[in-house]
Amino acid sequence: MGDQIPADGLFLDGYSLQVDESSMTGESDHVEVDSTKNPFLFSGAKVVDGHARMLVTSVGMNTAWGEMMSSISQDSNERTPLQERLDKLTSSIGKVGLAVAFLVLVVLLIRYFTGNTKDDYGRKEYSGSNKSIDSVLSGVVRIVSAAVTIVVVAIPEGLPLAVTLTLAYSMKRMMNDQAMVRKLQACETMGSATVICTDKTGTLTKNEMEVTQFFVGQDLIEKDNSITSNVRELFHQGVGLNTTGSVYMPLLGSKPEISGSPTEKAILHWAVSDLGMDMEKLKPSYDILHVETFNSDKKRSGVLIKKKNNTIHVHWKGAAEMIVAMCSSYYETNGTIKSLDEDGRSNIEKTIQGMAASSLRCIAFAHAQISEKEIEYSNDKAHPRLKEDGLILLGVVGLKDPCRPGVTKAVRICMSAGVQIKMITGDNVFTAKAIATECGILKTEDVENGDQVIEGAEFRNYTPEERMKRVDRICVMARSSPFDKLLMVQCLKQKGHVVAVTGDGTNDAPALKEADIGLSMGIQGTEVAKESSDIIILDDNFNSVATVLRWGRCVYNNIQKFIQFQLTVNVAALVINFIAAVSAGEVPLTAVQLLWVNLIMDTLGALALATERPTDELMQKKPVGRTAPLITNIMWRNLLCQALYQIAILLTLQFSGESIFNVTAAVNDTLIFNTFVLCQIFNEFNSRSMEKQNVFKGIHRNKLFIGIVGITIVLQVVMVEFLKKFASTERLTLWQWATCVAIAAVSWPIGWIVKCIPVPDEPFFKTIKRSLTNKRNVRAPRTPSLGFGSRTKVQVPEFRNQDKMPDT
Repeated sequence: MGDQIPADGLFLDGYSLQVDESSMTGESDHVEVDSTKNPFLFSGAKVVDGHARMLVTSVGMNTAWGEMMSSISQDSNERTPLQERLDKLTSSIGKVGLAVAFLVLVVLLIRYFTGNTKDDYGRKEYSGSNKSIDSVLSGVVRIVSAAVTIVVVAIPEGLPLAVTLTLAYSMKRMMNDQAMVRKLQACETMGSATVICTDKTGTLTKNEMEVTQFFVGQDLIEKDNSITSNVRELFHQGVGLNTTGSVYMPLLGSKPEISGSPTEKAILHWAVSDLGMDMEKLKPSYDILHVETFNSDKKRSGVLIKKKNNTIHVHWKGAAEMIVAMCSSYYETNGTIKSLDEDGRSNIEKTIQGMAASSLRCIAFAHAQISEKEIEYSNDKAHPRLKEDGLILLGVVGLKDPCRPGVTKAVRICMSAGVQIKMITGDNVFTAKAIATECGILKTEDVENGDQVIEGAEFRNYTPEERMKRVDRICVMARSSPFDKLLMVQCLKQKGHVVAVTGDGTNDAPALKEADIGLSMGIQGTEVAKESSDIIILDDNFNSVATVLRWGRCVYNNIQKFIQFQLTVNVAALVINFIAAVSAGEVPLTAVQLLWVNLIMDTLGALALATERPTDELMQKKPVGRTAPLITNIMWRNLLCQALYQIAILLTLQFSGESIFNVTAAVNDTLIFNTFVLCQIFNEFNSRSMEKQNVFKGIHRNKLFIGIVGITIVLQVVMVEFLKKFASTERLTLWQWATCVAIAAVSWPIGWIVKCIPVPDEPFFKTIKRSLTNKRNVRAPRTPSLGFGSRTKVQVPEFRNQDKMPDT
């Protein structure tokens, strides 16, 4: 007892061997090892009772522990789903930006060298051989700088900043919600999660055995004061003296400190808190004559005690069916003793079966009072033998590891959000089914469904094809090893799921490492599990897992908001500069102005949209998964409508602004620049929500957003009014400022109307491609005439393959 098993091996011989395999399985219950039913011993497990000899079969890295440690020591360089999407997006934007910049460069160079551009004095910038090299180089450099500026504006450099700001802000806020983020990318990956594989013990349950049902005779005891004092005293004897645990009361009024196995701790806690047992007063009143230790074959323990008044009592405690078989009568709640006839025995057995069906561990107590003459001794007459028949049944208690408060609600929230919950546990099938049903993971009508409840060995023995076929249907996997859990995660990832795994033991480390998001427990979790995880749940509660899911979706949503906002700026700037360059030979927005727009929109815009808090609506959507596009149809609808409005307004100002407002070209360029920036500021409000029409809801709570918008407006006023040479701007009158604000403010009603337009679920470009393909395939019906000049026409079927068309 107390030894740690040094290697993997097989049980050869021994007695009452019980081991603690929590380091391997995560289950706190002790495992009985024998030569028939369970002969396997694993390195790292601890002996808690008995003794044995073993045959060593593997050592070092070949043991189960060694294989597990080697699997988590491998570094994983996988890209997160969002990183993969951002790589594709930035690559596409870069290609488009380079293409537009190259076209603008070519068009401007052609116009320059063909003499179609003029300087400030109305003269041709390039007139052939009489032009100096310096002036030609100056013109070419100006054209190249315009093209380079378009590339700079097209590529959203603020995207990494926006992502980092969003993740960092959310990471700080999640700490207040009992989630410590170890790896920044885990925040956004959790938002894409489609499956959560959760442990049972310590995550869904408290990892503390509790007495939940108590029967005296055939009666369920709701209130413990309903039993008589003599029956209560017998329970005090049977619990307090027939135990391997201990109770210590440190101070008056404080909670007792109870030690022992999980079962012993639960029974002692029940006896102290519900039955009023006082161990300090109880023990001095009795002399313990003999103790029969727990035996894995007999599944019971007994004690022979002598009270100070010389009465002798025998108490047995153990598996309910074993103890009931030793009894011939039972106590009723009023203290009377009733004979245990066939009907009574049948009723009590049905009660025990009902408790077992509810995954309760049934422990029964029996008692008998004997005289000194009735004490029997063993063959060597050294130890007395305890009476084993004709006992009186005291009662039966049912123990279970109860679910944590709020787990059922958290599971329901996750499932309503479209996230599958799979419970993977090392416990037996019956307990796993009961807990899964209680938590809401498994519906009552699906409890007997073989596809949804499975044992680890069965899943392990499937062929790869069978595993991939059935993995989606499995809700509960019981009696699982660490490698079964790892195999489940690998199968789910191969099917395209984004997998989150929760766990607390060293046994969970391989699955935590393999998963897209690993969530370890901060209180019960081992250091190995924490090191293998991405997020640590500080309160060990599944409710916090649901909170992390909310934050993950919020992070992903905030990043999408910024991308929508940023692409609106990029699309408008690219189109305006390209059309103006092709038609007029010059770009309306100078390099400094475009870089200024890029600076304030990338940095300040990212910071403003990164600080939105999660909302309940986020948990009512389906998960985005691994393959969903980063830019959704809703985002395309919003950004294209806003970009088209900005393009229409700015091109109108570009070609007709001087005549409309009766201003000079310099003032008109300033109006274009100012209107463009103000449109982005107003559109920033629209970007707060991609679907809601009321974009001002809750804005008073986001003081950072209001502050950033205010700073942006102040900087723009300074840019226009005081940095004339630097920004190539002219001072504007109040009426001109009011006109710019009025034009930009139209973005709000446009955003409100646009959000009423329904969009298909299919990705934007797939919809366009399909519609174009359908148009190419549609052909007019053929109506050939019968012979020359005949007016009679007969419809004939259309044949795609003209070679197979029959003769008419």
